[in-house]
Amino acid sequence: MNKASNMIDVPLREIAHGRTGDKGDRANISIIPYEAEAFAYIADQLTDARMRDAFAHRGVSKVVRYDLPALGAFNFVLDDVLQGGVNGSLNLDGHGKSLSFIAMSINLRVPAELVESARKARETNESSV
Repeated sequence: MNKASNMIDVPLREIAHGRTGDKGDRANISIIPYEAEAFAYIADQLTDARMRDAFAHRGVSKVVRYDLPALGAFNFVLDDVLQGGVNGSLNLDGHGKSLSFIAMSINLRVPAELVESARKARETNESSV
């Protein structure tokens, strides 16, 4: 079976994890693949435009993606996504710590084998903590 016929759609959380930080009305979301092979699939599909679309409901005005191939990761900077920031928002949860959950729900098309190897890597990391 060739890889093209074994492609599946999965949420980003199946092949990567994320960390979020915030300052004012700006958030940064780091995406870190569990397996090095996933980097290329994320690079091809998780564009700044897709991230902007995922956060449109929060009023994001600009998204910039920074590729960090030496670290095997990505950093996305999202402007105007925190509805004024923790001190300026009437929203109960206006800060960005939880925003990586939205990013982790974006679907990507990847080989089924990559999902399985990412699951094993995730389990190995979780058991060593």
